Amino acid sequence: MGVTDHILKDELTLDQSAHGQEVSAGDGTLPAHPWYFPELSGASFSSAGPNLKEWLREQFCDHPLEHCEDTRLHDAAYVGDLQTLRSLLQEESYRSRINEKSVWCCGWLPCTPLRIAATAGHGNCVDFLIRKGAEVDLVDVKGQTALYVAVVNGHLESAQILLEAGADPNGSRHHRSTPVYHASRVGRADLLKALIRYGADVDINHHLTPDAQPPFSRRLTSLVVCPLYISAAYHNLQCFRLLLQAGANPDFNCNGPVNTQEFYRGSPACVMDAVLRHGCEAAFVSLLVEFGANLNLVKWESLGPESRGRRKADPEALQVFKEARSVPRTLLSLCRVTVRRALGKYRLHLIPSLPLPDPIKRFLLHE
Repeated sequence: MGVTDHILKDELTLDQSAHGQEVSAGDGTLPAHPWYFPELSGASFSSAGPNLKEWLREQFCDHPLEHCEDTRLHDAAYVGDLQTLRSLLQEESYRSRINEKSVWCCGWLPCTPLRIAATAGHGNCVDFLIRKGAEVDLVDVKGQTALYVAVVNGHLESAQILLEAGADPNGSRHHRSTPVYHASRVGRADLLKALIRYGADVDINHHLTPDAQPPFSRRLTSLVVCPLYISAAYHNLQCFRLLLQAGANPDFNCNGPVNTQEFYRGSPACVMDAVLRHGCEAAFVSLLVEFGANLNLVKWESLGPESRGRRKADPEALQVFKEARSVPRTLLSLCRVTVRRALGKYRLHLIPSLPLPDPIKRFLLHE
């Protein structure tokens, strides 16, 4: 089969979440996390008309433009043709273009060969391109890194190769989603474990301090963007547990202070509130209690009968929540929460090296 016979899914066809539409998740409904794609919006995009591919090439391909016509390097990466990659990269002209973004045979968006190989899951090609000098964290016009697209397409081997080569496990700040968020949403615990092992942040960072002025700063107005929330909404218990074990904030799943007055009206006030709203099983509630969630953040008693009727809490989960809030936490539980918070999420991985009996280490690790 020739290169041009391979058809890639249209990379410009975004899922429902791209436009903020609501998607069903378990027993609840949630607006999915939006993509950040300002470059392809507005009149300039719509005016491209039938020559969209040519317009994309002119707008986003690396120059000189005439080189973009030769896409053999990119095409070989797409079909996983390692032999052709080896042959082409023996020539200096191709080695100098290894990080070049180009509109290739079956794609629409200008991408590097590494980005293309990672999307298709050709681990051997990903490894070879990195060894030949491909930059692991270059982003495409959507702000997506090679690691992010490897995770989105479910390619564990390619993701591990990129992580071992030093790829940022958090993806790029130019894209609103992260590898951790996507793995949590689709329930890929294997990918999530790999990301956590290489230092991915399990909390989101929205630069919440009032004086923060970075160009991409934004305030937290909904928990929908949080990995803990999305794993609960899709009832992915294993991912939910992994995030908490890695030190995710059990209340808001973000770094820094939170002003809940800025949350969208009607949105969950905290992760526990979200877990109950989405009808999650009792195990989700038990985990949040175990990891020290503040149970007083849930204000269901203040709601009227009609509002409470719209909640879809699992009866057993609601009972576990009520019982947990009605009695003081045990001293043992408080000690574990305190020790873990004192260590901080970035040092939890050092617990096995502490001069403590193995049962205590396992206890602190929630194993």
